[in-house]
Amino acid sequence: MYNSLTRIQNTFGFFTTVAFVVAALIAASDLLTPRTPSASLIAPTNVQVVKGRPHYYSSKKEEYAIIKFSLDADLSSLFTWNTKQLFVYVTAQWPGSGNATNEAVIWDSIITNPSADHLQNIGPVAMKKLKRSAEGKTIDPNRGLLKLRNQKPKYQITHPSGKIAEKDDVTLKLHYNVQPWVGLLTWNQDQDIGPWKQLVGGVSDTFSLPGLKKKDTPKKKKSN
Repeated sequence: MYNSLTRIQNTFGFFTTVAFVVAALIAASDLLTPRTPSASLIAPTNVQVVKGRPHYYSSKKEEYAIIKFSLDADLSSLFTWNTKQLFVYVTAQWPGSGNATNEAVIWDSIITNPSADHLQNIGPVAMKKLKRSAEGKTIDPNRGLLKLRNQKPKYQITHPSGKIAEKDDVTLKLHYNVQPWVGLLTWNQDQDIGPWKQLVGGVSDTFSLPGLKKKDTPKKKKSN
């Protein structure tokens, strides 16, 4: 006869095996769900380069760029019943020395599935609106629709050299990261993988960063 401890161990082992198999099936189900993300518009609307302290903790003044942009994207197909939240961000890229590429994040956002709204750090009024919009829906198709106009950046662009004005061949690029309840994190795809399609669009036309914006100097009064 098995003693009580052995029976508990066997029961726990059986439970963990079943849980692992169920989790594996849930993660594999994502591979059968089509993903067709697309972006019809991403473009800078206002670009400035100024000199100052880009962060409150900066110890010295340096050049930094402020890029406002517009974005239209449809990422709703990335939301399934196994999607916990979607991390979306926009980067600015420009050529560096040699074959290097400079890249900096200028904006990001977390879009949660209705079942994960409680994870957001928002006020009670906003939470009630989210819950009301999600009633009776397993997946809210509006969660993945982005329509931004003249969006202010969350982060300024700097460079270790302290110089960033008059850079050429700059592009904005949309990125995403799907965070499931169960399974692996998935990022932007460079190619199609079965029903998972790579992001269509999501890259702006090239543009240049302007010269350093100078402060207006007061005009001297003419003496009589």
